[in-house]
Amino acid sequence: MIRILVLHYSQTGQLTRAVKSLLSPLANRPDVVIVWQNLEPVEPFPFPWGFFRFFDTFPECVHLDPPPIRPVAFGPAARFDLVVLSYQVWFLSPSLPVTAFLKSEAARVLRDTPVITFIACRNMWLSAQEKMKGLLRDLGARLVDNVVLVDQGPPWATFITTPRWVLTGKKNGFWGIFPPAGVSAAEIAAAARFGRALADALPLLQSAQGPLLSGLGAVKVIPGYITGEKIAHRSFRLWGKLLRAIGKPGNPLRRLVLVVYIVFLVAMILTVMPLSIIMRALLRPLLRKRLEAEVARLEAPSGSSTERLAQYS
Repeated sequence: MIRILVLHYSQTGQLTRAVKSLLSPLANRPDVVIVWQNLEPVEPFPFPWGFFRFFDTFPECVHLDPPPIRPVAFGPAARFDLVVLSYQVWFLSPSLPVTAFLKSEAARVLRDTPVITFIACRNMWLSAQEKMKGLLRDLGARLVDNVVLVDQGPPWATFITTPRWVLTGKKNGFWGIFPPAGVSAAEIAAAARFGRALADALPLLQSAQGPLLSGLGAVKVIPGYITGEKIAHRSFRLWGKLLRAIGKPGNPLRRLVLVVYIVFLVAMILTVMPLSIIMRALLRPLLRKRLEAEVARLEAPSGSSTERLAQYS
């Protein structure tokens, strides 16, 4: 009997629907038991978010300060053949409930266990997954695959549609220009290809050291995002350290400094980020080999190749 643990936290339900799609080919197999564990913070995070509450969350999120979470239904000594760890990306970091679990005693369940990370987000997930790799490494887990689904529409559109969804709850497309927010229904349904490949790979779980889901277009790193994410994450860390030093979330002085940072952040997004993309494009011919190596590293372990798509789609 194969035992699979699925860890999930989703404010809108999108991520949970996506991971259920991924595992749907295994759902009714008599030789597979899937244990679903929702990660619940003691104090629920709001959705839609209030403007200041949303931004006031980033210092703790970026610095991986775990909030209290409710107990899970299994003990740290429980054993599973595979763990699917699905998570949202908040401020270029894993969401706080997921961070809280990974820093809890119960996370010992991941030791010496193959783990598939599964992300649904806007389009910037590189820094979050690098943090996730470190957390899993510290726990002694074996990361064998990473799957990423990104929001529909071009980056300039999701820059509007995703914050609108987060802050107002409105997901629909509008003005005939902007698509609906979030990952498309077709992309969520297509995630079942990973479950079909996983079903074939179940006999390899015990010895799995490398990817089980390669050749299926699991991840796609856009080179132009690499430098921009590094700049943004450095900014989050520096300002987050200052804000944490001022006081807890909701502190009046912290909120005042937060306003200053939001103005700074908007200015950076409108100026520094486009310039970094342009500079990277100009330097790409000179840095091609280094950039290709970095893209390959960030896409590991599953990669962006698609040679098995026809077999499992």
